[in-house]
Amino acid sequence: MAVPKRKTSRANTRSRRSMWKASAPTLAPCPNGACGGLKPPHHACPTCGQYDGRQVLSV
Repeated sequence: MAVPKRKTSRANTRSRRSMWKASAPTLAPCPNGACGGLKPPHHACPTCGQYDGRQVLSV
């Protein structure tokens, strides 16, 4: 089994972990003119219940 010869430095450890941050979810405006609420792309709007111009959820 491979064993490291040296201890990983703090700078290398922190630079490797620097990409571990959470990102905000992508939200797009609802294409329904009357609604205009924010929703995840490719999902039904939780406010008005429409997807691709048709009613899919009863809200």
